[in-house]
Amino acid sequence: MARSSHNADPAARGRAARSNRPGRFESEDRNVFHDGWDLEEELPPLRTEVSVERPRKVITRNTSPDIGFDRSINPYRGCEHGCIYCFARPSHAYLGLSPGLDFETRLVARPGAAEVLDRELRAKTYRPAVIAIGTNTDPYQPIEREYRAMRQILEVLHAFRHPVAVVTKGTLIERDADILGEMGRMGLARVGISVTTLDPVVSRAMEPRVPAPERRLRTIERLTAAGCPVRIMVSPVVPALTDHEAEAILARGAEAGAVAASWIMLRLPREVSPLFREWVEAEFPDRAKRIMGRVRELHGGQDYDPEWGKRMTGEGPFAELFAHRFAIATKRLGLARDLPPLRTDLFRPPPRAGDQLSLF
Repeated sequence: MARSSHNADPAARGRAARSNRPGRFESEDRNVFHDGWDLEEELPPLRTEVSVERPRKVITRNTSPDIGFDRSINPYRGCEHGCIYCFARPSHAYLGLSPGLDFETRLVARPGAAEVLDRELRAKTYRPAVIAIGTNTDPYQPIEREYRAMRQILEVLHAFRHPVAVVTKGTLIERDADILGEMGRMGLARVGISVTTLDPVVSRAMEPRVPAPERRLRTIERLTAAGCPVRIMVSPVVPALTDHEAEAILARGAEAGAVAASWIMLRLPREVSPLFREWVEAEFPDRAKRIMGRVRELHGGQDYDPEWGKRMTGEGPFAELFAHRFAIATKRLGLARDLPPLRTDLFRPPPRAGDQLSLF
């Protein structure tokens, strides 16, 4: 498999995006090009910049029929993990920033989110249901080590006995195994760990600041040992690049202690499509046409089809064959099962200082 190390932006070493393409709301375009001058020194690498947002509300609602939850929380905007395939990249356009390199380097932290969450959960009209975290950007990306927004949110959910489902590629989640383990044993928490490939070279190219695949498998072991059920997520499946690894990923996940599995086919909404094409042509020039050809087969001849019921899996012979392979592998490995619903009957706002205690 031929792979190139070329990057369109000379300062973007260690990042997945090849450029800083403007978002769909911008009136100006920006392009990196060689102006003919030979620099004696290379440009310094792009550094991560973090701004702080004080949110007025943190629980986001959705009505999508493709996903099994109606509310979520995003502790961060943008993601330093920098996965080139990330479907959340277009959300950076709403901030007036590029879904390209800006998404990976100009981040927004929400360290006050836990206080706002506490207030929202205490509303008399609030009714508990599973809160999903990590379904947009990763709550355990590197800046969580400093800002601890996710840890604080978990502490609130734990105090309220509120159910939570977490999705991540970040091994920093092991720090919170104390909370997630106890909540898991109570039927209040579960975690999905995404492993896209077992090949460290492909992983470093696609998701440059994500812990190595082997390291993520150890995270499954540690969360399971703590008492939190873990689902191995083969997502996204990149056709003609990682799809052949599905059975091996599932086997390693089961060995690590995962109790269930899921998959999502690669999807390239809005600005993700040109960014991904730019990346795959630079990193894997020998198979770029094959990869994109297969992607278009899955989505009716387009890079992406947003239609409900199809966008997560694609359609056609390749999608059907992959789904069949996945079903056979998960059945053989004991991963083909639906986990019981997380509990909502334990929900109870904890007393605050000065509150009158109930006699019952």
